[in-house]
Amino acid sequence: MKSTLSRRNFLHTTMGVAAAGLIGMPASSVRAQQIPDPAMKDSTPLNLSFGIVGVGMQGSGLLREAVTIPGIKCVAACDLYDERHTLSKEIAGAGIRTTRRYQDLLDSKDIDCIIVATPDHWHKKIVIDAVRAGKDVYCEKPMSHSIADGAEMVKAVQASGRILQVGSQVVSSPLFIKAKEMIAAGKIGKVSLVELAMGRNDPNGAWTYPLPPGLSEDNVDWATWLGDTPKRPLDPVVFARWRSWRAYGSGIAGDLMVHLLSGMQCALSLSAIPDRAVASGRQIRYKDGREVPDLHLVLLEYGDMIVSVRVTLNTETPSVSRFMGSHGMIEIGSRLTWTPQLGIDLKPSYYDGGFPSAMRGAYEKQWHAENDAVIRKLPAVDNVEIFESAPSMDGRSSHLKNFFTAVQNRTPVEEDVVFGHHAAAACHMTNQSYYTQRAVTKEMAL
Repeated sequence: MKSTLSRRNFLHTTMGVAAAGLIGMPASSVRAQQIPDPAMKDSTPLNLSFGIVGVGMQGSGLLREAVTIPGIKCVAACDLYDERHTLSKEIAGAGIRTTRRYQDLLDSKDIDCIIVATPDHWHKKIVIDAVRAGKDVYCEKPMSHSIADGAEMVKAVQASGRILQVGSQVVSSPLFIKAKEMIAAGKIGKVSLVELAMGRNDPNGAWTYPLPPGLSEDNVDWATWLGDTPKRPLDPVVFARWRSWRAYGSGIAGDLMVHLLSGMQCALSLSAIPDRAVASGRQIRYKDGREVPDLHLVLLEYGDMIVSVRVTLNTETPSVSRFMGSHGMIEIGSRLTWTPQLGIDLKPSYYDGGFPSAMRGAYEKQWHAENDAVIRKLPAVDNVEIFESAPSMDGRSSHLKNFFTAVQNRTPVEEDVVFGHHAAAACHMTNQSYYTQRAVTKEMAL
């Protein structure tokens, strides 16, 4: 079955995760059904032109996907590395315009919206400049490079009246949308604990990407790439593997954890920055000059709900999101599994084993008199339900289509600027806790 999302390794899941809880369950009690792609519900024809800023690994994937959507056309691409101008034309056609200046895209009257897929430290400036220029924006995750940046972006987007969609396509997954419906309907009662986890175990997954051959200041505008970060000589390692440095990226929290948090926010209809974050982490395997850990264990507090997160680059594990409530559990891996629970006693307490027989008999008689009739009316809890996404479902395509549809129809997106700010803020609090080796409260972080 094709994965619900296309982002590398968020979607590296196994059927065994969801099935693990089904061992010993009668086959008749397991019901499976398929969820259609929510993006297919809106059949409005699209007719939009876009430009893209940043055509590296993620940007080129977005460009390839976007140009396959009927009615969507790329007219211009911006990148500071000239070889990516060639790549852009290979993907979107030789007729598109290419430039090193993103401002050229903002000045173009034939561009309805832009995609931003640059290193994190450039997100704020490009997004704010774009919305002030009247462009709607699809911005890669994490939306911001700091909580302060995120707050500025929220203010600018809201003041402009433009649309911003953040690129954690898990939010457009039919599995998480289904979980949102079920949780809102009270299917698992009050959620008190959420467990989120994912893991990689290969150098590529840890951003040790191949270095562009022949990189020089003749073919890349290194001074502009650095932006307002400290000046340093051109370094192909930093250029290709920027996520490993705090000045440009947000580490595994901003690259991987943000997907898990975005899915959680979607499923819970949660719109908040954590009250507190406590993070432990280590740099265990990748001691190659990077400044970020390759393992994070994190606890986040949202009111009276606790969220535990584990992300690692040292062991391949399925991506799983587990929502635990007073009336059951929803687990999302490669599919969604709902296990209902009543949360009440269905028989007299085993504590009565410490009663003498007469006392035990009286207690059990009274218990049955008070509870048996009520229990007989309760729904069965052995009917596990499984939901699978359509085999053709691609989260990135749906997420992009949701953005383009919103731009054309002026309707809300799945992952707006406030949503993106909150998900990124939890990642920034995680990093702050890791580097300061103390708990970080919302008040300390803001």
